[in-house]
Amino acid sequence: MPSPRTVLRQLAPWASWLPFTLALAAALLLPLESLARTGGGEHYKSSSDNRDSGGGGDGLPLWILFELVRMVFRYPKVMIPLLVLGGVVYWLYRRNLHPDATTRKALDQYEAERRTQVTSSDVSGWVNALKLKDPAFALEPVLGKVRRLFLDTQRAWFQRDMTPVRPFLSDATWQRFGVQLRLIDAQGVRDAITDVEVLDLQLIGLEQSEWFDSIQVRVHARMRDTDVPAKFTDAQATDAARKAPMESFTEVWTFVRKPGAQTRIGADLFQGKCPNCGAPFQGGATNQCEFCNAVVNSGNYDWTLSEITQGVEHSRYHRPVDGLLQARQADPALNVEVLEDRASLLFWKWIDAQSRGDTTGLSKVATPEALGTLGSELEGLRRQGRRRVFLECAVGSVDVRALELDPRGLDRAHVEIRWSAQTGVGPIDERPPRLPTVPQRFVFTLVRKHGARTNSANGMSTDRCPQCNAPLTNSAATSCEFCGTQLANGDRDWVLASALPFEAWNARESASFRATPPRAAMARPSHEVQAHPASSAGTDVVMDIQERQRLLYMMAAIAAADGTVTSAERRMLKLCAERWNVEWAQVEMALNAGPQLFDRLLTRGSPEAEVFLRNIVEVALVDGRIDRKERRMLESAATHLGLEEQLAAMLDGR
Repeated sequence: MPSPRTVLRQLAPWASWLPFTLALAAALLLPLESLARTGGGEHYKSSSDNRDSGGGGDGLPLWILFELVRMVFRYPKVMIPLLVLGGVVYWLYRRNLHPDATTRKALDQYEAERRTQVTSSDVSGWVNALKLKDPAFALEPVLGKVRRLFLDTQRAWFQRDMTPVRPFLSDATWQRFGVQLRLIDAQGVRDAITDVEVLDLQLIGLEQSEWFDSIQVRVHARMRDTDVPAKFTDAQATDAARKAPMESFTEVWTFVRKPGAQTRIGADLFQGKCPNCGAPFQGGATNQCEFCNAVVNSGNYDWTLSEITQGVEHSRYHRPVDGLLQARQADPALNVEVLEDRASLLFWKWIDAQSRGDTTGLSKVATPEALGTLGSELEGLRRQGRRRVFLECAVGSVDVRALELDPRGLDRAHVEIRWSAQTGVGPIDERPPRLPTVPQRFVFTLVRKHGARTNSANGMSTDRCPQCNAPLTNSAATSCEFCGTQLANGDRDWVLASALPFEAWNARESASFRATPPRAAMARPSHEVQAHPASSAGTDVVMDIQERQRLLYMMAAIAAADGTVTSAERRMLKLCAERWNVEWAQVEMALNAGPQLFDRLLTRGSPEAEVFLRNIVEVALVDGRIDRKERRMLESAATHLGLEEQLAAMLDGR
């Protein structure tokens, strides 16, 4: 081994080259890093076409690479340690400036912990409030049941059959799991999980109303999770999952129960008994007790799982619903819990219909007009040999925004649904293409005849006939097969009238309100940007990361719509990505995918284009000013949208 003095003598001629050599070593590692790093999601890995090329140009000149290789062979004792040192320096640099997937997951976990923190006094207060109406209520047994349900649900999901846990799920939650499993199967894969552990359970919220008590339970767990081919057996899938890293996560499970329902110790679904009469319950497609006819997943008798939210998206505060108090004058039992569950049910049926290319499953829960519009769109795609694709579809939030009475004597409920998916249009007979996961923001408008009453006896069982309480089938009939009640006309229950991107709904409802006589409106929908209930202080919805991503991806789709993306447009989009903290690789994927990422693109000069532009201005104004670069970005967007004059008015009136 050479002495330290010998090494120093060997290094001396290269001392002045040290910074350059380190830079070369770091640069040489660029392609390796691009191929190895994840692309911003569990199921997507970036290719070399999607790498972030900011500052790196098109690679190193060949003469530099040749010279570096020559020096390695000529002075291996010096150059190899320098290359290793350069790699370490570069890795630390990238780690600090550009967090990788592991860092992002850690940040998400931190945010989930922050959003779900409560005090012991909060928990004691919630438990005491429940004991006032149900003296037998105890927190630990409830948390024990949540633990068991969580584990049973993971097992059922792995086995691709949710039937064992159906009695514990609301109709919308059951529909959600079923559609998600079909979407995964359409992708040709299955979800393989193993080593599931529940690390901690805690009550983190209680909401009480005249109609429901709702408890939120934070589930902190970990598991090994990966995708495998759909043809894999359970044993093969388990073996593959064991090779995946153990990852922790936080979810919030929301359970609802009717006020006045009592804890029946030793006589509930976990003991295989009806929570109403205590008779043996063996399950079944109707979820009804054969002795007392109680619908066991209605929330009328015991806690029913109504929602699963990722911890990073959990919100403890909810804004008031415009028009709700006025609507209750005609329907005292109207409540947002049932309305949001019904909207969630319709959402998953809407996704399923488009994925299958068949609207039959919506026949009983959508107006003929809505069914016809969607059917025409799907038929147009079918004639082209194409279909709509929804992969890794998930719902972030479902919130009733407003209720109103229109001139035709219909109650209208506007429900905002924030969701995300790898969505696009692909060939019918081919495996769906890989697409970026895009946040979507839709408003589902549900209608019902004014004067119709909420069937409170059904509770959270929202996929049943409002007349005879029979479960709805997926046949093409628009009436109940058991009692003949017409369902699609909205005479008795909420049905889907439209599902529109936020900008299209906002523009249409604004115009509709201006044409509506004042006495006909229950309440004016809130069309301006409203406070998002992420914190007690409230922040604009355009400020959360999902909404910023959605706006930026739509800007990319608009820029790519004409088939050419100029260097100026690319620089503008990259500026937005940097300032809005959106990963550039995903924006590039959106550019490559083009208009197919969205249900429809904005029409130049249209009211919905103006809504979109106003939202971008709101983002740019977050710091109270718009600098020169931001102005250029806004001007470029306005040019694409044909709204140069409107932009000037927006900026002048800020």
